[in-house]
Amino acid sequence: MRFDRGGFVFEYPDNWSVDVGDGAAMVTLSSPEGAFWTVSAHATGGDPLRLAEAVARQMRREYADIDVEQASETVAGRELRGFDFNFYCLDLTNTATVRVLGTPTAVYLLFCQAEDRDWERISHVFAALTTSLVSGLPAASQP
Repeated sequence: MRFDRGGFVFEYPDNWSVDVGDGAAMVTLSSPEGAFWTVSAHATGGDPLRLAEAVARQMRREYADIDVEQASETVAGRELRGFDFNFYCLDLTNTATVRVLGTPTAVYLLFCQAEDRDWERISHVFAALTTSLVSGLPAASQP
């Protein structure tokens, strides 16, 4: 399916649910199993990585035994920087990632999370969602 609203344009699986945040500056997609991928747009200016660092601080506050690692990846020719997380939630191990990308019109924050038993199967869907979104964004500024 194609999502095209509030400046967000991307393709997503037809069996995933869509929730648009207040003011349409955030969209969350959820898999039938409970994994989710979220993108939010923020004002330009400043260092996009500081936004990812704020997410990492919040994750550390919420989860006592969390592993946090800096990470970066290239998607559609653009560097996305952020963090990878491994933690327990409801007695299950989970993996999550946060990535940021600065463009001339907004700073985009992408967050995804799944239980580890689903991560192998779902991570390629997260990657496809991210690629679909990033491919349609204006030329990026440095993160």
